[in-house]
Amino acid sequence: MRMKASAALVGLAVAGVSMFATSSASSHGYTDNPISRQKLCANGTVTGCGNIQWEPQSVEGPKGFPEAGPADGAICSGGHGEFAQLDDPRNGEWPATKVTAGQGFSFRWQFTARHATSDFRYYITKDGWDPTKPLKRSDLEPQPFMTVPYNNQQPPATLTQQGTIPTQKSGKHIILSVWNVADTANAFYACSDVQF
Repeated sequence: MRMKASAALVGLAVAGVSMFATSSASSHGYTDNPISRQKLCANGTVTGCGNIQWEPQSVEGPKGFPEAGPADGAICSGGHGEFAQLDDPRNGEWPATKVTAGQGFSFRWQFTARHATSDFRYYITKDGWDPTKPLKRSDLEPQPFMTVPYNNQQPPATLTQQGTIPTQKSGKHIILSVWNVADTANAFYACSDVQF
């Protein structure tokens, strides 16, 4: 009987440590407008996503993009192998948010942990990029089309930023949203497929 009680206590301790580790790892942020790949996985629109369906807010990687950050081909996953499904182009068939070139747009982030923030940056793919291949830096316009300074402030749980969709784009593209945290060496990455 004493052995069963000890085994049960060890089991509870392991479960408690596991829950604590999961909760600390699963708190940060993602974009839901335009809807990001991780949100499409979390809400069940896209299946076969692996662990990202439970942790859409955890696509965290080194900051300093595009000079640093996740490697080419692993940008949408933030360089996390366990979220590699986000880097899979699925033959260019990710659901896409309809957008109109040159029009205003409300970019929206959802946060589960609010960090002091340096800025938010939004990049878009170049004309002629190949949507059937994993995203590389060379696929993106060299400069963000929108940068929103945040002066080391903490964002609210939901943050909407008004911007303008780039002009002279057509067809399918990816908007890469980068949330640069001020007080760590990391940033959060979100790839959103859009259709002009």
